[in-house]
Amino acid sequence: MTIPHSCEDHRADAALLDVLTGPNPQAAKAAFVRRDAALDPLLIAAAAASGPHVTRNHYHHDFFPGVMLPRAEAAWDWTKYTGEDSSKSARKRLAYVSRQAPRKQRQSIAEEGKENDQPRETEHSKPTDNLPPPSKKRRPSLVAPSSSTNPDAKPRHKAQSISETTQSTTSPVEVKCMARTRIPTPHGPAFLHIYHNNRDSKEHLAIVIDPAQLSNPSDPPPLAPPIRSRSLDAVWSENETEMDRIVRGAYVGRLSSTSQRASNASSHLSHSNLLQDVIPSPLIRIHSECFTGETVGSMRCDCGEQLDEAIRQISLPIILPPNSQTAQGTVIPGRGVVIYLRQEGRGIGLLSKIRAYNLQDMGHDTVTANLMLGHKADERGYEIAGAILRDIGLSANSSSPTSEGVRVLTNNPDKVEALAKEGIQVVERVPMIPRSWQHRQAIADANGGVDNAHIYVAHEEEEGATGKTMGATLIGGNAVHGEDLDRYLRTKVLRMGHMLPLWMEESVPVY
Repeated sequence: MTIPHSCEDHRADAALLDVLTGPNPQAAKAAFVRRDAALDPLLIAAAAASGPHVTRNHYHHDFFPGVMLPRAEAAWDWTKYTGEDSSKSARKRLAYVSRQAPRKQRQSIAEEGKENDQPRETEHSKPTDNLPPPSKKRRPSLVAPSSSTNPDAKPRHKAQSISETTQSTTSPVEVKCMARTRIPTPHGPAFLHIYHNNRDSKEHLAIVIDPAQLSNPSDPPPLAPPIRSRSLDAVWSENETEMDRIVRGAYVGRLSSTSQRASNASSHLSHSNLLQDVIPSPLIRIHSECFTGETVGSMRCDCGEQLDEAIRQISLPIILPPNSQTAQGTVIPGRGVVIYLRQEGRGIGLLSKIRAYNLQDMGHDTVTANLMLGHKADERGYEIAGAILRDIGLSANSSSPTSEGVRVLTNNPDKVEALAKEGIQVVERVPMIPRSWQHRQAIADANGGVDNAHIYVAHEEEEGATGKTMGATLIGGNAVHGEDLDRYLRTKVLRMGHMLPLWMEESVPVY
C-alpha cells in the first residue's frame, strides 16, 4: 500500500539532503585585529626613499624633519606635520661616503682568501741553483677591476678563481734562510736559522748542530761535510758587501771581533771526502711548536722533553768504526738538525689547543677533542720541512754533490712517509722513548738484574742545588711524568699509530 507524501515532506527531504551532501560550513577563525593600518605611511615613505644609494649600513631616517627635532610637535605625531617654513634656511643634510670597496670586489677577495692567508713574498735578488725565480704578487684589494683595463674582458667565475687559488697553493715550496747565528745551549753550540717561505707568513726555524764549522782557518778541513744553507750563502745582490753577508750569518768559522770571514756559494764543499762512506748520516728531528710544553712546562705532553732530548742526542760525539783510513776510536762532533715548525697543537693553533685541553678534562682523548672542535686529528704538514732539508743539503734529490740521507728521531710513521714524499732519504728511524718510561724500564730491569747503562736518565750527581737538570726547555733534562702524560701517550699509540711500547697499566683510561 503506497503512503502519499505531501509537498511539505518533499521540501523537508530536499533540505535534509542539501545539509547532508553540501560542503561543511567553515567556522570563523578568531584573529587579532592589526594595530597598525593596512598601509603604514612611514613604511611607504621608507620604501620611497630607498634606492641604490641607501643601504642598511648607511641608512638615515629623515622622512619627516620633525622626527629629527625632538621639540617639534611632529616628532611624536606625524599627522600634525605641516611642512617646513620656506623662509628658514634649509637644514644641512648629511652626506654618507663609504670607505669600503664595492661588494663585488669584496666578494672576489673573500673567495681568494683573506689578506693574512696570502703567502709571503720571497724576493731572490739573484737566482741560485736550488731556488727558482720568484713571481711577485699583488694584493687582490689593490688590483684594478678588469673592466677598467680591458672592456672586452669577461668576469671571472667562482670556479675559475677557486682553481687559480688551488694552483697557487700547490706550487712548489720555496724557502729562503734570512738569518743565521750561533747559540750556546746546555748540550753544546748550535746554529739557529730563520726561514721564510711562499706558503705562509710564519718564521720556521732550523737548529743546526755542527760544531765542526767553528774550526779555525789553520785547522784541517772537517771530516764530515758542513750543514750549511745554500740560500743563505748565495749572492743576494750585486751591491752587497761582505759586512752585509756576515751580519745575516753568511760567514765561516767562529765570528768574533778578530775573525770575520764571509762565506761563498761553495762553502758547503769545504771538507775531506776520505771518510764520507764511514760517517753516519746526520740525525734530524721534525719538531712542531708547543708553547705549553716548552715554555710553560706543561706535563700534558712530552714536547718540551722531546725537543731537549733531540738536541742532546744530536750533540753526542760520533765514534767512527776503525778501518784503513781511521785509527781506533776516532771521534767527530755530533751533527744534525732540528726543524722547528710553527704549527702549534698539531696544526690547530694555540686557541683551539687550549679548548681541546678542557674537553680532555671532561673525559675525551686528544684525538676526539680535535674532532669535536671541527679539526682533523692531525693537521700538520711537512712540505716546508722537506724544503728546508733540501736547502741545507740533506736530501737525496738535492743538486749538491754532498747530499746525504738522514736518520730521523721520531715515533710517528707519518713523518717518515711525509719526508719520503718530499724526496728525503730516510736511512733509519730512531725511536724517542719518554724519559719517564725509560726510568720505569730501568727499574724493572734492575729488579731482574739487567744492565741499563745505555739508558739516559737524570742522575742526582748531574742535578744542581734546585734538583733540576740543565736542558733546552723549561723541563730541561728532567722527565715529564704524570697521569695526563700517560693518557696522552697511550692515545698516540692506540689511536695515532705511534710506535711505542705501552708501559702503563691496562686499567689506565685513555684521555
